[in-house]
Amino acid sequence: MKDLTIDHALRATWQAVSKMYNEEAKNYDLTMAIGFTLLSMDPKGGTPSTTLGPKMGMEATSLSRILKNIEQKGYILRKRNPKDGRGVLIFLTPLGLEKREESKEVVLRFNEVVKEHVPEEDLNVFFKTMSTINKLITDKKIYSKTTNN
Repeated sequence: MKDLTIDHALRATWQAVSKMYNEEAKNYDLTMAIGFTLLSMDPKGGTPSTTLGPKMGMEATSLSRILKNIEQKGYILRKRNPKDGRGVLIFLTPLGLEKREESKEVVLRFNEVVKEHVPEEDLNVFFKTMSTINKLITDKKIYSKTTNN
C-alpha cells in the first residue's frame, strides 16, 4: 500500500512505543510486559488471578508465563483467596511494589513528554478517535459474520 493506512500508523507507533519501553525497562531489570503486569495489579489488596488477564487483554497462557517469571524474580506472591478457596490472589512483594513504582514513573514520563509536545486539543481528538475505533471493533461494526469483507 502506497498511502499511510490507519492500521499502519497504529502498528508502527505501537511498535516504536513498545521498543522504547523495553529499552527503558532494561535499566530496571524489567520488560514492558512485566511493567504492564505490575501496573495492572492492585498494590494494596491483591488481585484475583482470573481478573488480571481480561484486564490486560492477554491470553491466559501468556499471562501465566509472565506471572511465573515475576514470581521467580520475587515481585509477587500468590495466596489463596480467603473469599473463594478455589481462587488465587496475587500480591506485590516490597520488591514488586518498588518495580511497580519504577514502571509507573516511566509511563508518567512518557505521558509528560508527549503532553509537552502535543496540544491538549489534539490529544483530546486522539483519545476520541481511539475510543471510536475501539467501539467500532467491540460492536463488530467493521467485520461481522454477515459481511463479505
